[in-house]
Amino acid sequence: MLKYKGFPGRFPGTDFQFTIRRANPKGPTPLVRRERYADRKAVDRNADAAFLACLWDYFGEAPFERGNLDAGRLSWLFGREVIAAEEPFDPESYEALLRIDEARARAAFPDAFDGSWVA
Repeated sequence: MLKYKGFPGRFPGTDFQFTIRRANPKGPTPLVRRERYADRKAVDRNADAAFLACLWDYFGEAPFERGNLDAGRLSWLFGREVIAAEEPFDPESYEALLRIDEARARAAFPDAFDGSWVA
């Protein structure tokens, strides 16, 4: 499992994880598209925006390996702002390639691109 040095481990001031410390011995948690309902808490929406801002700051438009990025946090963005960068895509692989769909990400989280979220 690739570990991203310098990538924030969690959303500041909360217990929302952005990365994991070690690989799961039972295998990677699969990435699934989680529904984001309009009544989600503001702190949850802020964590999504901050995570996306960190992804953009670290990777930009380039495809990236899932590595030690938290599957739960990625799943809130997966299928919309973060998409598969390879076919066939294996949602249960630490080596799976992802990329940011910049147009959708800017539309959903415009504040994530202004530099104010970088931890």
